[in-house]
Order: sequence, then C-alpha cells, then structure tokens
Amino acid sequence: MTDDVHAHGARSRAGGSAEPGGADEIEDARALEVELRGAAAAPAAGATDALADLPADVPVDRQLEAILMIADQPQSLVALAAAVGAPVPVVRQAVDRLVADFDGTDGTVRRGFELREVGGGWRFYVRAELDAVVEQFVEAERPARLSQAALETLAVVAYKQPITRSQIAAIRAVNVDGVVRTLVARGLIEESFTDSETGAINYVTSELLLQQLGINSLDELPLISPLLEDGADGFGQTGRIPDGRV
Repeated sequence: MTDDVHAHGARSRAGGSAEPGGADEIEDARALEVELRGAAAAPAAGATDALADLPADVPVDRQLEAILMIADQPQSLVALAAAVGAPVPVVRQAVDRLVADFDGTDGTVRRGFELREVGGGWRFYVRAELDAVVEQFVEAERPARLSQAALETLAVVAYKQPITRSQIAAIRAVNVDGVVRTLVARGLIEESFTDSETGAINYVTSELLLQQLGINSLDELPLISPLLEDGADGFGQTGRIPDGRV
C-alpha cells in the first residue's frame, strides 16, 4: 500500500499538472481512495481461510447468530466482522436485522431472549420479564446438598456393596429406609439384585456417583480402615472386598 501511494505521488509530479489540484492529481487521489476503501472492506486472510469450508449460501445473519449463541462475553462489531469475514457495515446491518427478528418487530414471533448491546458488544440475554421463570428453573436444577445421614449411608453402600437395608441399618444403628429411598431417587445408588432366600434387595453405587466423585472406579476410594478406632469395625476387610473396597 505504501508503494502505491508513492507511485501515485510520483506520477503526479512527473507527468501531471504542475499545479496542486490539477486534473491528474485529482484522478490519482480518487483512485487511491477507492483502493483504500477496498482494502478496508476486504476480510482478513485468516478469516478467509477459516471460512473456506463454509457453504456459500449461508447468510451473514445465520453466521452471527451461531457465534453469538456460544459467546460467553459481549462481542464487538469488529470482532464479529473478523469472525465471519465481512465488512463492519454489513455486520452492523445484520445485527440490526437479528434484533428486529428476535423482538418480533417485523411480524416475527417475539423470542424469550434478546440480542442486547452491553459494554460495547453484543450478546444474547434473557428478557427481563422472564427472569422469574428462569430463576425457578435454575433453582429446581440446582442439586440439593446431601444430609449427614445420607452421606453416611452412601459411604456404607460404597464400601460394603452389595448390601441390604437391614445390613446398612445394623451398621448405622438407625432406620435407613427413607435415606435409601432418597439416594435411589437421586441416582447415587441402585438396586442390584434380590436375595433368593430372604427376598432382600441388595444395593450398589451407580455410575453417577463415580462421575460426581470424579473417579473411574471404586478402587480409587481412599482406605477407610485407618480412620476407624480399631481399624476393622463395620468396614473390616473380607475376602470379597479387598482393603475395604469393592
């Protein structure tokens, strides 16, 4: 670009009018202005390469919609333009169309979210009138903390499984029917099999518990014997459960 500017200047000095503002100089200035505008409007090379596999018929509006859907921070027009490889004015117009579309101003359905400009950028937000329903959903999805009784029962099942309710109750010395039902409902333990002689249901821990603990196997549970006074009561080693673990 610098070389082109010098070339234009050289032509003006060499073959153009000697007076400033001559016909040749004006012509060169206009050509340079067109060239500068074209360079400013052209997408960056990196953006062009990244969009090489994108179908040619995908509108800029849909591209911006996809980007804004996963953006966790407001995106400026310049950043959006770089992402889709389009001039900023084109992106600005596309954003205006999206805002009108989501707001239902052009006869479309008013969405439960809006595209809002905040802090110099654009991002999807829940509409203010729907905050209550979203808050209710989040509260319902938020996992409640387990009680101390539930944690103790879960530990017994984890280290002694498969195990029946009566066996859990014998270890904890309390009725555990309600706690076991809670753990089953939460998906942390599950029924394994029914004893053919007594009809008692045996419980084991679930895959969900492993995910919650961030381990691959119950073999990764810490040894519990060192935490007990005599190292054996309630969680003693057996031939079936090495080191007090399944």
